[in-house]
Amino acid sequence: MIKVGILGSTGRVGSLLIDDLENDEQARVGAVHVFDKLKKEMPEGTVVTNDMRVLIDESDVIIDFSAPAATETLLTEIVENGNGKPLVIATTGFNKHQQNLLLEASKMVPVLYATNMSLGVAVLNKLVHLASKALRDFDIEIVEQHHRHKVDSPSGTALTLAEHAADARDLNLDDVRVSGRDGIIGARTKDEIAVMALRGGDIVGRHTVGLYNEGEFLELNHTATSRNTFSRGAIKVAKWIIGKDPKLYSINDALGL
Repeated sequence: MIKVGILGSTGRVGSLLIDDLENDEQARVGAVHVFDKLKKEMPEGTVVTNDMRVLIDESDVIIDFSAPAATETLLTEIVENGNGKPLVIATTGFNKHQQNLLLEASKMVPVLYATNMSLGVAVLNKLVHLASKALRDFDIEIVEQHHRHKVDSPSGTALTLAEHAADARDLNLDDVRVSGRDGIIGARTKDEIAVMALRGGDIVGRHTVGLYNEGEFLELNHTATSRNTFSRGAIKVAKWIIGKDPKLYSINDALGL
């Protein structure tokens, strides 16, 4: 039985991971990391800790749905002290230092990083790349919608979609991304890729990539109706990454896309 460690166990998806693993035939919760207080009842035998080293030692693989500061602590522990375990990281909003830590850790342990653990979003990324390349003269606008509690904007998923679109056209996303428009700003430039964020209510997640031209437009859309989409996707790829060589993997690797 695979022992799964959970970083971010008190969050929305972390709580669902605990529930979903109770019904899994191949994996169970081995350990959970808690910064403050765990209110959820845990399966018998689960190690509850606020020590990253204990979390690592008591797990066969770690799934991270936390915050950038928590992920940084985990990655630092592995980079500085070794003896890490395979990682599945779904936290978004990393700064440059945290991104570098992710790369360093992937030289020591297998790391699967995805801004969205939905299998449908993984396919959407491929479709966006294909459409952006084939419809090179079309304008690209991306709109993402999330619940009122989401702290980062735009979402990591929306930025990943934009990266796929930019890459398909041999563009640097940092040079062409627009995340707001206000006032007399002039006409839209040819290469710009807009990424707009809406926040409200309890929207789990909705991403729309529009490709617009004179006389026609195409919109590719993904809507998550349950956060279990993310927890179950993470469990699936966590089983896959065990035994892999140290490297930075994407969810496409796990799905064979």
